[in-house]
Amino acid sequence: MTDRSSEAAAEPGTPPHSGESDAPEPEAEAPGQGVSRGGVPAQGADPSGGEAPPEDSGSSEDSGPHIPDVPAYLKAPPPPADPWRRRSPGQPPGLLTRLRPSGPPAIGLATLWSALATGLLSALLLGDGLGPNLLLVAVPAALAAHFAARAAGRRLRPWTAVWAVGGLALLAIPALRDAGWPTFLAVVSALAVGSLALHGGRSWPGVLMGSWGLLTSVAAGVRWGWRGLRDRVDGSRGRVGTAVRSAAVALALLVVFGALFAGADAAFADLLSSLTPDVSLGGGPWQALLFALGLFGALAAAYTAAAPARWDTLTVKPGRARRRAEWALPLIVLDLLFAVFLGLQLVVLLGGYDKVLEKTGLTPAAYAREGFWQLLWATVLTLVVIALALRWAPRGGPRDRTLVRSVLGALCVLTLVVVASALRRMGLYVEAFGLTRLRISVAAVELWLGVVLVLILLAGVFGARLLPRAVAVSAAAGVLVFGLVSPDGLVAGQNIGRHDKGMAIDIDYLRNLSADAVPALDTLPEPLRSCALERIQRTLATSDTPWYATSWGEARARDILAANPARSHGADCLALGQSADERGGRGGTGDEWGDDGDVNP
Repeated sequence: MTDRSSEAAAEPGTPPHSGESDAPEPEAEAPGQGVSRGGVPAQGADPSGGEAPPEDSGSSEDSGPHIPDVPAYLKAPPPPADPWRRRSPGQPPGLLTRLRPSGPPAIGLATLWSALATGLLSALLLGDGLGPNLLLVAVPAALAAHFAARAAGRRLRPWTAVWAVGGLALLAIPALRDAGWPTFLAVVSALAVGSLALHGGRSWPGVLMGSWGLLTSVAAGVRWGWRGLRDRVDGSRGRVGTAVRSAAVALALLVVFGALFAGADAAFADLLSSLTPDVSLGGGPWQALLFALGLFGALAAAYTAAAPARWDTLTVKPGRARRRAEWALPLIVLDLLFAVFLGLQLVVLLGGYDKVLEKTGLTPAAYAREGFWQLLWATVLTLVVIALALRWAPRGGPRDRTLVRSVLGALCVLTLVVVASALRRMGLYVEAFGLTRLRISVAAVELWLGVVLVLILLAGVFGARLLPRAVAVSAAAGVLVFGLVSPDGLVAGQNIGRHDKGMAIDIDYLRNLSADAVPALDTLPEPLRSCALERIQRTLATSDTPWYATSWGEARARDILAANPARSHGADCLALGQSADERGGRGGTGDEWGDDGDVNP
């Protein structure tokens, strides 16, 4: 027999030859054999060549079924899963893990101190209201993000600087204005813009998700900070103890000598009380909550700055491209409808206004109010139609691009005219009944929608790469301008202007404005001035807000009322409130429900 069979048997993974062979067959190895195939000692074999001692197979009594020592119903249940434990390697990663593939480096000491300072300032300053204290709290939080980003090797990009500067500018609104509604809009917008500064974002998913993505980093940021603090305390117990003792001695010296100096001089006591935050046991839970919010927020910002989620990696697949006729026909019909409506508006504007009012039986104010809300919703729905049309637009070549730009460009231009018509109707209504908070707010929203339409037109000409960020910038800029112009001051000034022209004024509405309206209301003649300012003066007299929670508008109102206080005119003020404009069977300029059930803007 040839050696072919032996060669085949020697090859790994090749089955031995089934026929007879001249070579002797190897003897079968016993279970305790010490040499495996290939001359390598088997597991459990003695390296010296001897046989390994046989394992104790147990007595013959163990050959039956195994009986546990403790019954199953007496065993303790397994411990619950630890929610703080990291995901096991075999488990598929979640969405946030895929968007944030690399974790941040260990938290630095500067980041920890900045986050702790943010929590302390939040507990000490934010409990008395909002004002310049928001800027003071934002500074250490921004430093925590800066230190964490620098430790992770991130660079400051131009758009990051734009978002950061915009966020700080928005936080200046609470320091300037006393009115709560522009302050709320500014704070929410500042949080969104600050989140964009940490995440970045170029696409629509990046801008939309990145504006609130900071919330997804709160839990991870707290775990990251706790691990870093624990590691540092374990490695430097002596230095931490020294720092704690030094801080305790410094605090004790400040308390003792500060109390002595305050008791020795009344002026120093007043200065110390105005500069020192009010810390009381009764407000302990509220201050603890503010401390936690500030600390957790700063840690989330630092964690995001070190390891941001890449929301731009989320992609929205475009819809199935439609045929040209199928896509263009509904939009062309909509363009024609817009053109007919705007042509009628032009005819009414040039000379048919009185005929329309005579035919419909409406007053000029009712005609204006009746159309504004419908035109506002038409603008919003047009933006939705444009977004859906772009999703299913034909994408075959240059002709398709030209068709899309022509049809949607015409729709945007016609919608801009609708925006102008809506603002004109609001102007007519304001001339008839005066300006209110709701009317100035919806007019600002309509104006911003017009800006968005202009940005869409520019994107159709120059490209849509910057469109998501441009829309976000326009929204933040709109909120900033809205707060800077002092809406309550504008409302008071417009109603006073109507009164100067001989029209009635709604004192009941004006007295409910904030302290931002005091400079305009101060120009009214008596007794209108005192009737409008009496309630604001009483509110300011009963409030004892410290300097860090006092806005510039409130401080200016205090100075005006201190120089020329409002006097009490109880009966006269009641009569003035009853003689306000009649609208829909009810008096006043305020935002209320009309007889037809519609909201009067």
